[in-house]
Amino acid sequence: MELLAGIGLWPMAIFTVIFMLLVDLMHRRQRWTSRYPPGPVPWPVLGNLLQVDLCNMPYSMYKLQNRYGDVFSLQMGWKPVVVINGLKAVQELLVTCGEDTADRPEMPIFQHIGYGHKAKGVVLAPYGPEWREQRRFSVSTLRNFGVGKKSLEQWVTDEAGHLCDALTAEAGRPLDPYTLLNKAVCNVIASLIYARRFDYGDPDFIKVLKILKESMGEQTGLFPEVLNMFPALLRIPGLADKVFPGQKTFLTMVDNLVTEHKKTWDPDQPPRDLTDAFLAEIEKAKGNPESSFNDANLRLVVNDLFGAGMVTTSITLTWALLLMILHPDVQCRVQQEIDEVIGQVRHPEMADQARMPFTNAVIHEVQRFADIVPMNLPHKTSRDIEVQGFLIPKGTTLIPNLSSVLKDEAIWEKPLRFHPEHFLDAQGNFVKHEAFMPFSAGRRACLGEPLARMELFLFFTCLLQRFSFSVPAGQPQPSDYGVFAFLLSPSPYQLCAFKR
Repeated sequence: MELLAGIGLWPMAIFTVIFMLLVDLMHRRQRWTSRYPPGPVPWPVLGNLLQVDLCNMPYSMYKLQNRYGDVFSLQMGWKPVVVINGLKAVQELLVTCGEDTADRPEMPIFQHIGYGHKAKGVVLAPYGPEWREQRRFSVSTLRNFGVGKKSLEQWVTDEAGHLCDALTAEAGRPLDPYTLLNKAVCNVIASLIYARRFDYGDPDFIKVLKILKESMGEQTGLFPEVLNMFPALLRIPGLADKVFPGQKTFLTMVDNLVTEHKKTWDPDQPPRDLTDAFLAEIEKAKGNPESSFNDANLRLVVNDLFGAGMVTTSITLTWALLLMILHPDVQCRVQQEIDEVIGQVRHPEMADQARMPFTNAVIHEVQRFADIVPMNLPHKTSRDIEVQGFLIPKGTTLIPNLSSVLKDEAIWEKPLRFHPEHFLDAQGNFVKHEAFMPFSAGRRACLGEPLARMELFLFFTCLLQRFSFSVPAGQPQPSDYGVFAFLLSPSPYQLCAFKR
């Protein structure tokens, strides 16, 4: 009887295998269409998943680009992916074809943690009326609360003062600068979202930053990719909570902050911050089922702004200080320019930037060299498009490889080295470069770019006006190689800050 039962299972097993192979063939059928981008041959079911180093995507994409060209294809499980490399191809994708490539692919892991039907935030939202509504609101509200204006400039300058005080208290002892930089940048975002700043020693503040840092690393690697490919696995009780504990915890903290804020919100008074402005829009939208202004979306917009507006800037500043201790000659030239233009008494102002070409070039080169969002966020085609002569079907996931632009050997004189002269002409004047796109381009370009530019200039010049930074005595020189976890962070290092 057991033998017969075993024999009876064979037809079912064979049927299942044949069914899986047919489904696999159906999902890869576009690979055989005319002018579809070339790429490595995918394995059944898994596609190219095991042929790509998900822990070092920039290097994997670099090798594939060298083999298959600027436009190549991958099959991640059953999901077709096209990677776009090089300045011309990326510009064609994001700008020329911008209306047809501004959509986002579905990512089940984010839907599981709250990005669902009624709430999509602004960063991961599909391209459409709700995204336009939230994008317009976020940009206009940030502008209303001072982005690009003297009022927020003063807030950033004051926060830079708190940061300098914290560094002074360290009295030249070795320290990891990321923690203090993260606190300073977070307080700028908090001023816009919650109209308040946190004390650097506040235990709740420290906990929020710790959770946010942990959550950023949960989005990359093999397991998240497998869950996106096979979302049925997310139905296993407790699995996603174990894989993404930081994401869930951070959103709970955002909920608590919003709940606390609501208690003091007065709809009859002018809004104090972005949260108040969003609450006012929720009131206006009552009874309108088409509106994207609701409590569920408020938490996601706040979460998006914290992640997009804080982590990227603090990581960039951490790269900036690392590169200053690795290139003391550059640090000295920046300080000389600060002394000549600003002096040692007056605080830096955004108006000084136009008269400080070398400092401006250094900040731009930090962003180019650091390359902290190498793979950008994924896009999706909303209709069939053509890029560099290749046909890319509707519904294809797109990866605009920003690293291939920022490190393009055909454009930059020394693409793999820190070289501020990339942004200076022969006379020492600052020059813009069309291949400088750390904030991406097109309709999905980073909405926090004006804020980030202000913070990078003011924090960087304030720090180098007050301190000289060096490698701690007796410690080896740190590496300038990054660690990839969606964002590219510098390897942990220490420095000493000495008052000038």
